[in-house]
Amino acid sequence: MNLRETDPLRWKHFSMPAQFDHPISLWSTLLDGRADGNLDLLYRWEPNSACPLHRHTCAVSSLVLEGELTVVDIDPETGKELGRVVKPAGTWVHKQPGDLHVEIGGPEGALVLFNLYTEDGLLLETLAADGRVIDRQTMEPILAAVARREAAGAGEGN
Repeated sequence: MNLRETDPLRWKHFSMPAQFDHPISLWSTLLDGRADGNLDLLYRWEPNSACPLHRHTCAVSSLVLEGELTVVDIDPETGKELGRVVKPAGTWVHKQPGDLHVEIGGPEGALVLFNLYTEDGLLLETLAADGRVIDRQTMEPILAAVARREAAGAGEGN
């Protein structure tokens, strides 16, 4: 599968009110999820748009395939920016769980491959700007979606 040829993939759009002066608008597609706790996702940011404030509760590797992605680390106590790192295409990073951050697509957006690994099924927490947890994502619905896709014969990557 060529991950840069994204048209055939099934994308899900996420949008919500702006956080940290950026609109929340990005797309995701599930590449694979396995019962052993491994998950592969592809995300596409629109230009200068962000994802919601979140904290990974599992190990995550990411590879920027196109564009650039800015990661803004946030202090969980104060909600203030701690720092930011711009990741151009070709940047690979592996992080352990715990840091609170927002990711922002560059002027041309970004296409990023994420590989996650969870031992307990927990993936991430989405937070409101005031630090309240507003959503928790787990492997359970993802594994159910993979099972439905396989039962329907949708094929690899769709």
